[in-house]
Amino acid sequence: MRRGSRSGLPLIVAVHSRELGPAAGGCRLRRYDTWQDGLADALRLSEAMTYKAAVAGLDFGGGKSVIALDRDTELTADLREAALADLGELIASLQGAYRAGPDIGTGPEDMAVLRRFSPHAYCAPEELGGVGSSGGPTATGVLAALRAGAQHVFGSASCTGRTVVISGFGSVGSGIAAGLAAEGAHVVVSDVDQSRKDVALARGYEWVEPDQALSAPADILVPAAIGGVLSESTVPRLTAPLVVGPANNQLTEDSVADALAERGIVWIPDYVASAGGVVYVLSREAEGYSHEAADKRVQTIAETVTHILDLASTTGTTPLRTAHQIAEHRLAAARSRAA
Repeated sequence: MRRGSRSGLPLIVAVHSRELGPAAGGCRLRRYDTWQDGLADALRLSEAMTYKAAVAGLDFGGGKSVIALDRDTELTADLREAALADLGELIASLQGAYRAGPDIGTGPEDMAVLRRFSPHAYCAPEELGGVGSSGGPTATGVLAALRAGAQHVFGSASCTGRTVVISGFGSVGSGIAAGLAAEGAHVVVSDVDQSRKDVALARGYEWVEPDQALSAPADILVPAAIGGVLSESTVPRLTAPLVVGPANNQLTEDSVADALAERGIVWIPDYVASAGGVVYVLSREAEGYSHEAADKRVQTIAETVTHILDLASTTGTTPLRTAHQIAEHRLAAARSRAA
């Protein structure tokens, strides 16, 4: 933790694990009631990144960085630049132990600022040597996970004729919608940003208001916005037998996975379904894969999901617990090799 010398803002880098390799995770720039809330966010998200990388078969650990704004601070262009420079300096001081990418509040242009200080900032614009936005590969990975889930639940990976509700119509949600619509699915979308309604309708999608998205009739629900949407109180409202999406930390607590299973709802752990962006970016920028090879690696998320769901069914446990066990097995093996 550090208070930026240029910006005066609290900066946090959390490294949860380096047992499989350098810690990797996005840079979040957002407002918090207190900087301690930003710290809690960084710690929680860095742990999730450890499991995401481990289950995806990546040789990386989990990390996260946070630039914490308070509720009253005006984020001017100059303050943003100063805060990113401060964080870039902090990342450089870690000498590759932590690798950054975009997250809520940051994008490729911000990664370009970090790269002035450290090469360990990914997803800068392509003209600056990065791969640009990771939204496309993230959507590709979700679609792979979704089709594997559909095969398990419905007996067919095809989504033709199925109703899919996508809660969150940002860059990733819109990519998922486009892929499903091209396959012949009935796509229903929702977003708190009402300006996106006209875009959705123009593309031929149905629109549902955000407070109705979870309970709207659906074969598949795709949480693609904020986390914490699945709780003991919201699970009874769900109509879809399959839930899979890219939103981070969808469960308010792990016990909600049991509540979903009790209702016969198959929930694919968010850190499994959302791994496409991380897999693609690290494959390209850290490991030197070609676009084709990295994209093929993203597609293996389908095999991972199939393995998790089959194993969960065989052992009578939840997909969440099964995914955790797979991750812990990889981490334990790495510890044994290092001992």
